[in-house]
Amino acid sequence: MSLPTLLLYCRPGFEGECAAEITELAAALGFPGYVKAKPDSACVSFHPYAGDALALLRALDFQQLIFARQMIACAELLRGLPVDDRITPLLATARTLGATFAEVHIETPDTNEAKALSSFCRPFTKAFTAAVRQAGLLGTDAAAPYLHLCFLSSSACHVGLSLAGQRSPWPMGIPRLRFPSQAPSRSTLKLEEALHVFLGAAGQARELKAGMRAVDLGAAPGGWTWQLVRRGLHVSAIDNGPMDENLMASGLVEHRREDGFRYRPPQPVDWLVCDMVEQPARIARLIARWLADGDARQAIFNLKLPMKKRYAEVQRCREIIAETLAGRAYRLSLKQLYHDREEVTGWLRCSSR
Repeated sequence: MSLPTLLLYCRPGFEGECAAEITELAAALGFPGYVKAKPDSACVSFHPYAGDALALLRALDFQQLIFARQMIACAELLRGLPVDDRITPLLATARTLGATFAEVHIETPDTNEAKALSSFCRPFTKAFTAAVRQAGLLGTDAAAPYLHLCFLSSSACHVGLSLAGQRSPWPMGIPRLRFPSQAPSRSTLKLEEALHVFLGAAGQARELKAGMRAVDLGAAPGGWTWQLVRRGLHVSAIDNGPMDENLMASGLVEHRREDGFRYRPPQPVDWLVCDMVEQPARIARLIARWLADGDARQAIFNLKLPMKKRYAEVQRCREIIAETLAGRAYRLSLKQLYHDREEVTGWLRCSSR
């Protein structure tokens, strides 16, 4: 079975970056093709010239895609769905995908216009999932593909599938996080999402243990520090600005009013986190230097992107990290998270010497 379209969800306004990235990666894997991407549509469709988006889906590493929140191999876009019976043509297309599915996700692009479809999608989800189950297409194997319906309008819909290990587990690729009322700032959600995306539940249990030590560069008022403290880590918060009083009362935070680019810990720490507003290349070099010198074992950091040539700037930062860590084994993931804005978040970890 071959499918003609690879559909990628992204942040509105970043369609160009998502398109450039998938075009480059697909060509490197031997899948040249072309993209269709409307500005502010929050999605990109890539069409391999060979017409086999499912093979491309299998070849790609979703964790290495920066700007895509989700990727789905799709059949031809269905248009003109009948108002009185959308289920029949959608179910018929789902059958052609040749799979039994673990879950059904009814989605829209992340735009204000598409969000207006939510009142339609909610009741439709129940009815369509029941139809999929009755047709024998819904199984119990958690490793099976997910079935995705992405409605562009109430009469136009992409039907496709995602694969285990090559997808986001959340509908639309968006984790639904609640802002904790005790946190000092909404930036706390960026680090919480990063921990879910980069580490997962098992990784967090293994890598974030009470008693570990961390440094937060540009910490004030403490949104990222709060996430570490709630897990029992001891944090050196580096910032000339004031920290949240309740956070300081935890007894797990040492506030140092120092320059984040000059500070180094007296002993190596388990974690370095950084959300400083600075040129992305300078942040990339700083983070990589910490790990190259053995001052931190792993790091999560944000790169604030320029208005133009954003993908090129991310690639430049990747090169800076590679040059700084030359000769060292390391793992780097970069992702534009839902709670990011004009930025991407990175996770960097060095192997033991």
